[in-house]
Amino acid sequence: MNICMDARGAKLYAGTGIGTYTARLLENIIKIDSRNNYRFFWPNEGYDFLLERGNISLTLFGEKNKKFWDEIFLPAQVRINSCDVFHLPQNGLGLPKSKYCSYIATVHDLIPYVMPDTCGKSYLDKFLQEMPYIMEKCDRVITVSNYSKHDIMKYFKLPEEKIKVTHLAADSRFRLMDKEKAWEFLKKVYSYSSDFILYLGGFSPRKNVDGLLEAYRRIYRELPGYYELVLLGASKDSHYELKKKVEAMGIRDRVVFAGYVPYEHLPYFYNCSSLFVYPSLYEGFGLPPLEAMTCGTPTITANVASIPEVVGDGALLTNPYDIDELTEKIYRTISDAEFREQLKEKALRRAYNFSWKKTAIETIKVYEEVYESRQ
Repeated sequence: MNICMDARGAKLYAGTGIGTYTARLLENIIKIDSRNNYRFFWPNEGYDFLLERGNISLTLFGEKNKKFWDEIFLPAQVRINSCDVFHLPQNGLGLPKSKYCSYIATVHDLIPYVMPDTCGKSYLDKFLQEMPYIMEKCDRVITVSNYSKHDIMKYFKLPEEKIKVTHLAADSRFRLMDKEKAWEFLKKVYSYSSDFILYLGGFSPRKNVDGLLEAYRRIYRELPGYYELVLLGASKDSHYELKKKVEAMGIRDRVVFAGYVPYEHLPYFYNCSSLFVYPSLYEGFGLPPLEAMTCGTPTITANVASIPEVVGDGALLTNPYDIDELTEKIYRTISDAEFREQLKEKALRRAYNFSWKKTAIETIKVYEEVYESRQ
């Protein structure tokens, strides 16, 4: 079987959920599947790791003049490379207008339909314009949680058998580490030495960082010790407004906007944090809580959307719209060492159920199902 995948998101969207999904899926597929032939569409540089196997081919794309690469070059490559299956991992956006083979799209969530006010206008317009066509033309739609599957069925009336769920996972680098060595790294590279509560993710209103800041403001003086709030994530969306809010709250000296941190450094932050808090209002999957749990970090996260499906009993759930409840749970977790240890043990047990190898195996099965159905 000849499989083409638009893998450009692994590089172009590095640090985002879609970028992580594409990169980890690609890495694990090439480790376990030597039977099928793969052609990956890739942007310019950084592809050496893809050249080690005989069943892997590359088509390089430019990064300027995106309209040409997406609308002319990509469809031509799908056609001339005799693809049996073409997989678009980034929500299916850019699916060719003509049908050359079996099409599969991974649709991670329907945020533009569910919470349109939290999306940028250009992305919102593109998503709303293209998604009905994607749902119609794809032979299978992969999604990352049963919650997202039900959203897709609700908004597009797709038959259940057309949608396949493949859960995500934490990368193997996310693991329980020697805390002393992890702290040595943070002190050396980032000059951190204070205990801290951690958030990692974006700064759009959907992420509810506002709620976390308010909960922290209410409680930081009452905590048994000195705990900073460290926010990891690229400086975009509402980042500037949140920094102004922190100043207005009078907690500027306690809140650290650390910016973008290299992916390979994240396990050190998870392992050193006393508590990870992720109060998002909507997620198609929600990878950061699972990464934190895989590191044995006590985790508080929202009881909405797909998040309870992912974390199970491995995290403490809270109503993200109830700041009093979030405040109380932060206080309890920081104040009670025995409770934190219980959360740690539950987190590690739950995280064991997820692996990128399993995700890759299930994805290959979807390719095979679609291919065999056309024979």
